[in-house]
This record gives sequence, C-alpha cells and structure tokens, in this order.
Amino acid sequence: MAARFFADVPMAAGAALSLPDSTARHVQVLRMQPGQSITLFNGQGGEWDASITRMGRSDVDVCLGAHHASEREVGRSVQLAMGMPANERMDWLVEKATELGVNSLQPLHTSRSVLRLSGERAEKKQNHWQSVAVAACEQCGGNRVPTVAPVRDLAAWLKALPAATAEQPVLRCLLSLAEGTQPLADALAQLPANAAVCFLSGPEGGLSTPEEALAIASGFAPVTLGPRVLRAETAALTALVLALNH
Repeated sequence: MAARFFADVPMAAGAALSLPDSTARHVQVLRMQPGQSITLFNGQGGEWDASITRMGRSDVDVCLGAHHASEREVGRSVQLAMGMPANERMDWLVEKATELGVNSLQPLHTSRSVLRLSGERAEKKQNHWQSVAVAACEQCGGNRVPTVAPVRDLAAWLKALPAATAEQPVLRCLLSLAEGTQPLADALAQLPANAAVCFLSGPEGGLSTPEEALAIASGFAPVTLGPRVLRAETAALTALVLALNH
C-alpha cells in the first residue's frame, strides 16, 4: 500500500504538482525517491494516485494519476465539543476521534478546565491539533479531515449555536452524571437517518452544575453512558462510537 499524504491544493488527473511545504517535508522524512508511488488526498473527496518526479532540498514534485472516488467516512455527521483535558490527552482525543470519523471538534474553556489558552498560544495549539487530525487521516485512510475550531469559552459557544432545521435536524447531547439522565442509546434510537449529532463533554471533573443548566437551556439533552464514571476522553470517544455506528 502506497504511503498516504494530505495536500491542501486542487488536484486533477495528469497534472504536475509541487507539494505544499508540510507535505513535502513528510515525503522527505521517509527518504522517498523519484519514481516511487504515493497516494494524495485534499479533503474534497476520494484520493489520487501520484508518482514522485523530483526530490529537491526542500520541495517535492509529483505527477497525478487516477482519481479514486473511495470514501471511508461514516454516514452521520457528528461534532464533538469538549472541555479540553490537560497534558497530552487532548492530542490523543483528537487523534482517536478522527480515526473514528468525527466531522468537527470544538475545544472549550470551562470552569473546571486545567488547560487555559489564549492569543498566540491558543492559535498554535489549534494548528497543532489540526495537524494531529491530518496525520490521523493519513494513517487510517480517511479522506475527509475534521475541522478543529478555535478555542472558545463554553458560554459564548452555546450562545452562538445555530438553530436546527427540518432539513438538517440535530440531536444535541450533554454527557452528564446527573441522576435520572436518559441513556444515550435511548436518545439515539429515535434519531432520523439524516440527523446530525453534537456532543458536549466536560474536562476532568466534568461540567459544573450551572454549566450543565446553561447547556440544557441551550437545547442539549442530558444523556448517560452507564453507571461507571469514565475519564473525560473515554466518555467522549464512547459517545462517538455509539453515534457513528447507530
């Protein structure tokens, strides 16, 4: 199987192409040579055969071959909004959510968030997480790279949420440990085939009671994954698996 690389550029069969700098670096790290075959995708659907025609010191040229309209995405659109976990767990969460097939990720500041980002540091982290998502797609065979949105405060994000429509219904679920919360499986059972899902998950320690109340007032239904207390990243990924395979 040819090595796969993401290149955010227009592609057409038979075209000669200079790879973007980040893609070229990855090809060079693997010490690939002219004449070798690779697979390229640009997030617009499917993937392309390509052959390396030139290896420069810092640039790589290729010739595009056939386009394959293969898609390995799940049918349902799922967004994950999460209070950012600390340390390297956010990297791991972005990677695994991408492998599972999430469509977009929204990092959030919440009252119990340990990780706090703003300004240039927040922008660098967003770009880093987007790169993690790209690498995960290259590895798992996904041809659609999920968008990692800029870091936002929970209240501001909730206020800006668009309303669901009849053409595009959205089930909004709050992962909660509150008593009497509906099992996620029950919430998904009546979901139309064309409905999108948006999960809101807290950081370590979960969302505060006022934050949960605010989310519910914003249209989120509290759901549970069962009687066990899961780590923040485990809960988010478990919810994704249930929704994406429903």
